[in-house]
Amino acid sequence: MLLTIDIGNTRTKVALFENNRIGEIHILEHENFLENFKKILKKITPTPKIILSSVGKLEPATLNWLQAHSELIIISHKSPFPFQNDYSTPTTLGIDRMVLAAGATLMYPQQNRLVIDAGTCVTYDFISQHNHYLGGAISPGIGLRYKSLHDYTAKLPLLQLQEPLDIIGNSTQESIHSGVINGLSCEIDQLIETYQSRFQDLTIILTGGDAVFLAKRLKNTIFAHSNFLLESLNSIHQYIIDNDKKNLSRP
Repeated sequence: MLLTIDIGNTRTKVALFENNRIGEIHILEHENFLENFKKILKKITPTPKIILSSVGKLEPATLNWLQAHSELIIISHKSPFPFQNDYSTPTTLGIDRMVLAAGATLMYPQQNRLVIDAGTCVTYDFISQHNHYLGGAISPGIGLRYKSLHDYTAKLPLLQLQEPLDIIGNSTQESIHSGVINGLSCEIDQLIETYQSRFQDLTIILTGGDAVFLAKRLKNTIFAHSNFLLESLNSIHQYIIDNDKKNLSRP
């Protein structure tokens, strides 16, 4: 068994894999993470291996406990990845983006892949059919768009995610919903079309907390995987094991 841990900007997701099948998924707040994680771990026997990626803050005490109580792999820029990183500033590339790119490479071989992660930010990551990571784009996510309209204006209210009634908003609130949701949907569709015009045999993977909501609004054919990062960590774990075996067999 394997536990995959995704420490994000606002929350942590934990998933249990058995025979490469995803089982229970837990969403934990950063506050009291270790206490709640221990409760999850107590219910699992034998103690599973753990693979972890983090773009959020990982407390040293938490890391020390995990290392002392489990067989732990932490993904870093030095970890082996199944693609060549052609990013001009490779050490600044987010670990979450690298994990998603690795998952796309392993699960969709010999294809051009575009991974769109709709979370706090919306990230776009392109991996060629020859397994070269070329880069992508970063833009504000839905929550950030709502928040920025409130924070950087004098009178616009802070709204929560809501399906716009029409593209023409007939009130301030409906205008904000239309601008945020339709604006992001059009952005994603246009970027997909641009990639499709340049690359044939393009597989598009949409993931992240807002993936399900956005998927039904997009006109392009996509694979919507809300838990793709967790699944990617599972795939990377097996890749690392296989890579280690290859290194050991070399004279």
